[in-house]
Amino acid sequence: MRPTQWTWKYEDADGRALAGDNAVFPTQSDAETWIGEAWRGLRERGVENAHLWADGARVYGPLSLRPAD
Repeated sequence: MRPTQWTWKYEDADGRALAGDNAVFPTQSDAETWIGEAWRGLRERGVENAHLWADGARVYGPLSLRPAD
């Protein structure tokens, strides 16, 4: 069965959970496209890393939101 709800969870530089925007995406591709567009704004709010979740199970992370050197 395919996941139906893809979400991001965020953490600060110390690994503490941060409140997110609670956006829900219908596909992994939609979620990944969104983070690719929104990461700068998330960084401005103190988000250091993001974790992708599908139907309550972690898919991957941490994904650093720091720009590449």
